[in-house]
Amino acid sequence: MSMHNVSLPRRGRADTTPGTHWRTWCARVAAAMAMVPMSGCTMELFDPKGSVGEQEKHLILIALGVMLLVVIPVIVLTLVFFWRYRETNTAATYSPKWSHSTRIEVVVWTIPVIIVVALAVMIWETTHKLDPYQPIEPIAADKPPVRVEVVALNWKWLFIYPDYKVATVNKLVLPVDTPVEFKITAESLMNAFFIPQLGSMVYAMSGMQTKLHLIASETGTYAGMSSAYSGPGFSDMHFKAHVTSQGDFDKWVKEAQAVPDTLDAPTYVKLEQPGTAAPVAVYANVMPGLFDAVVGKYMGPMDGGAQGTQGMRVSGNSAIDDIIAAANCRVDGQLDSRALLAQRPEREAGAQPASQRALTE
Repeated sequence: MSMHNVSLPRRGRADTTPGTHWRTWCARVAAAMAMVPMSGCTMELFDPKGSVGEQEKHLILIALGVMLLVVIPVIVLTLVFFWRYRETNTAATYSPKWSHSTRIEVVVWTIPVIIVVALAVMIWETTHKLDPYQPIEPIAADKPPVRVEVVALNWKWLFIYPDYKVATVNKLVLPVDTPVEFKITAESLMNAFFIPQLGSMVYAMSGMQTKLHLIASETGTYAGMSSAYSGPGFSDMHFKAHVTSQGDFDKWVKEAQAVPDTLDAPTYVKLEQPGTAAPVAVYANVMPGLFDAVVGKYMGPMDGGAQGTQGMRVSGNSAIDDIIAAANCRVDGQLDSRALLAQRPEREAGAQPASQRALTE
């Protein structure tokens, strides 16, 4: 008796049951996929509000589509082979000694090579085109870039507007359709500055400066965040980026310049102390050179500065020296303003104050 004759009675039953299970499985997958749009996810990367974010969205979608040229056929062929060469399908060719096919080899090697080359060319072009250090051309000649200096503190964001001498904590205000030039650093721990709907993420590192250029094409309020883990306060290190019209931005600048709070060295030293869920704050009369002082205060002697006995130095940069002196004039964790003022003549004379303690105290 042949095997074909034995298997025929079982074949009819086997063809119906797997088909039922297959249809049920497909229905469940379709139902699960239908729930995705109703899940409430915002998908901010796919809802850009600026030219940089728009280009990055297209890059993600193109790269995804190119890679799916391999993934989808593999998944489909896996299911086809699974169904065609099932045990109960006696019509399928049974070739236990098959080992090679030139046509299959050509397909499985040619397509991936083409995809890799295409992705390599695309990535090379877009890497230079979307270089975060590359300035963005202004839309109009009367809209020069807005400069913002970003300091990642523990665990809050400090935004300094050097051209307007104002600063904010955990609040970023930008004019629409105007290029923005960010200079980014960190007080201590490394962080990452990211506004998903506007574009690129750039790291912030102490003693170093990175750059980022963005532009917003629509007014609105967009989420900003730290996208690099930096300790226990990381989850609260968020801010809102408010994109307004040029008129509203000018109005906000005037209001910020009129606030009574100022950002000098003692205020910065208090602000840099670690803390979570910091409230929004606005400062006027920002100390000139504050950002450069934050970047440079951990550097070695510069401009012929004298080395101090405690490892700290008088740099010749008054902003750096004010911050160092303010940090050293703490008594039981509190800033001693009188001691700071008493040291200013010595610092201006270029001498290391005798009472200055190490920054780590």
